[in-house]
Amino acid sequence: MKFTPRIRGFVKAIAIVLSLALPTLAVTSADARIGGGFSSGSRGSRTFSMPRSTNTAPNMAQPFNRTFSQPNSPGMSSPTGRGLFNRGGLLGGLAAGFLGAGLFGMLFGGGLFSGIGGFSSILGLLLQILLIVFLVRMAMSWWQRRQMSGPAYAGAGGMGNTSNSNFGGMGFGLGSASAPLQIQPADYEAFERILVEAQAAYSSEDIGRLRTLATPEMVTFFTEDMQQNRARGQVNKVSGTRLLQGDLAEAWREGDSDYASVAMRFSMVDRYVDMTSGQLISGSEQPVEVTEVWTFVRPRGGDWMLSAIQQTN
Repeated sequence: MKFTPRIRGFVKAIAIVLSLALPTLAVTSADARIGGGFSSGSRGSRTFSMPRSTNTAPNMAQPFNRTFSQPNSPGMSSPTGRGLFNRGGLLGGLAAGFLGAGLFGMLFGGGLFSGIGGFSSILGLLLQILLIVFLVRMAMSWWQRRQMSGPAYAGAGGMGNTSNSNFGGMGFGLGSASAPLQIQPADYEAFERILVEAQAAYSSEDIGRLRTLATPEMVTFFTEDMQQNRARGQVNKVSGTRLLQGDLAEAWREGDSDYASVAMRFSMVDRYVDMTSGQLISGSEQPVEVTEVWTFVRPRGGDWMLSAIQQTN
């Protein structure tokens, strides 16, 4: 079967779009639960520095790919801000530039790059696709390294003495020996309660309840995730959330606010079901285990609220 140059260029364009979209689709199907498997939210002035590793999460937490904060800003910016990757920014512009230039050239007969006009074979097409994916991933790695190059916060982290400590077992363990902010047993109980109740509220799409458990920034992300699920005709159902192990990574004060970043390993039943029939689309009835770093914030003397979720490497 023979194709005209215009049709051949159109096929190439579709192939490249699919190659760039596949990583996102994989995350969507494999990582359901609240937060969608992304690293989202803000950690005040420490948004662009990584929380300390702990016994529960020995690997470094991932940089945020959804946040309203801006580099070098003291705290969370206006909700009109856009995130780093999924919400525009450097990588979005770079990817759009590569993709737009390449697709325009192919659709109008110039090939992917003007200097590479001979790649008309299947091998040439694959090389072009791999080159674009490689360049985009290089840009992502460079941007993440740039965000992680901020100053380390020596001495910030750990918790005070608490009867809740338990290394490797149920409940929260100890972080380091000293802390600028003392985290008490009642605080750990609040963290565990928010973990369970936030998953349940997300599963039932209870935005009102989520507003009492998380910051407006996080509620914005959760609402967007729910809307995307509904557009696909599905609902993310999470049940049986149970904390298995947790410990404190950092605790600190900023102005009139207290912050605590906590590594938590928990189990849950995580499924996507059809909105109309309730039939299972993906996931299973078997519990799965997840390790994430959750950051909580409270006004001095107020209640803790979820302000960030970070995935672990």
